[in-house]
Amino acid sequence: MQIVEKALNGVVLLEPKVFGDERGFFMETFNERVFRELTGVTLDFVQDNHSRSARNVLRGLHYQIQQPQGKLVRVVSGSVFDVAVDMRRSSPTYGQWFGAELTAQNKRQLWVPPGFAHGFVVTSDTADFLYKTTDYWAPEFERSLAWNDPTVGVVWPVDGEPLLSAKDKSGAAFGVAESYE
Repeated sequence: MQIVEKALNGVVLLEPKVFGDERGFFMETFNERVFRELTGVTLDFVQDNHSRSARNVLRGLHYQIQQPQGKLVRVVSGSVFDVAVDMRRSSPTYGQWFGAELTAQNKRQLWVPPGFAHGFVVTSDTADFLYKTTDYWAPEFERSLAWNDPTVGVVWPVDGEPLLSAKDKSGAAFGVAESYE
């Protein structure tokens, strides 16, 4: 595994080593020792999640104000544009965003540290999105940042209006959204 890019005071885009031949391929998707050496992160992962979504579905931007989750995300089928927004007031990159294309073909992974809002939009017909989290889902602490907040200014590659859940339609503007110290 190698680092492709570091961004926003803790976000890391990773690329695994892939060994392929005419039979297919093999890759190690997670190795705690290598991950720790590359990122400096020593958090434990406690939950794995898998979502499937159709083209133009936008999920996010989500975060938990208590029990913040770090997420190691990847796509195993299709493609998404994945986004992290720094919600830590003490960070020099507070309010800034980073986006990366994650696809089944490029096999890249994004480390999104605790303290970030996270979301993605599907850019293929469908996408299967897998992610490991460093804390358990706690719906009582979950928050949603407005996906289209002009202060943050994420440039989403969507065709028209994205398909959103009710929760994501009512995401808070950055100026009033709860944030971390």
